[in-house]
Amino acid sequence: MVVLAFSCSPRDRGGAEAPSVVLVGAGDIAGCATETDEATAKLLDAIPGTVFTTGDNAYANGAIEDYRNCYEPTWGRHKGRTRPALGNHDFRTPAAAGYFEYFGASAGTPGEGWYSYELGAWHVVVLNSNCTVVGCGPDSPQGKWLAADLAASKARCTLAYWHHPRWGGGRPDPGVQPFWDVLYANGADLVVNGHDHFYERLAPVDPQGAPDPARGIRQITAGMGGISLYDFAAPALPITEVRDDKTFGVIALTLGAKGYDWRFVPVAGSTFTDAGTTRCH
Repeated sequence: MVVLAFSCSPRDRGGAEAPSVVLVGAGDIAGCATETDEATAKLLDAIPGTVFTTGDNAYANGAIEDYRNCYEPTWGRHKGRTRPALGNHDFRTPAAAGYFEYFGASAGTPGEGWYSYELGAWHVVVLNSNCTVVGCGPDSPQGKWLAADLAASKARCTLAYWHHPRWGGGRPDPGVQPFWDVLYANGADLVVNGHDHFYERLAPVDPQGAPDPARGIRQITAGMGGISLYDFAAPALPITEVRDDKTFGVIALTLGAKGYDWRFVPVAGSTFTDAGTTRCH
C-alpha cells in the first residue's frame, strides 16, 4: 500500500491564482481474481484529472505479467494520466522491475521510486516507503533528496503520498518517521497512504502524532482500491476523524490555490462517503 502529503501554491505567470485541479486515486488495487478493481476503475472513468496510486498496484508480486494481465485491463486504461507510488508487493519482484518497466518515465528513476511534480498551485511529492530496501532516514539518498526538494519549492501547499502509513488503526510504520519530520518542518499539508486495505482520515498532527490544528499534517489512508478489504486491527485513535473498512472506492482531492477538498467516492451499490475542506497552512 502507499502514502501522500501536500503544500499549497503560488500564482501563475500572469499573476492570477492557479485554477483548482483534481488528484484522484487509491492503493492496493488490481488482481486477476477480483472484480472490485474494475469497479474502482469505473469510478476513474467518470472523474477527470490526475490519477495517483499509493502502491501495491498489481498483485500478487508486482511482476510485469501482473501489471499487464491484472492492472492493465482496469486501472491501466488511465495509465497516461497516472503518477504512481511503490508498495511492498512490488518488491516481490527484484528491484521492483515490473513496476518501473510498466510505468516507465512516470515512475521516476529506476532503483529509486521517489520524485515530485507540480499540479496546479500544489507541490506533490511521491516517496518510496520500502525503507529497508532504499533507506528513508535523513542521511539516505532519498532523505537528502526530500529535504532539498522541499527547500527548493515555492508552493504554498504541499502534498505527499507513499505506501506505508505512519499512524492509524492498521499497521502503523515508524520507519517512515523521517518523512514526517521533514514534511512538517517544511509546512506540508496532507499525506496519503495505502498498505492498510481500508479508509481512515486522521486529524492534523505533529510528527509525534499529537493534535496540531495550526501546523499539523492530515493523514488519509486510502487502501480500498480493489484487491481486498481488511478489518480494523485496533480501536479508533483519539486523532481518528472518520474510518470505514467495508467499502471499496477512490478518494478525489480538489487542490486549490489556498486549500483542498476531499471526497470519498464509493463503488456502485455502496453508500459510505466522506467529504470536507481544509485551508493550507
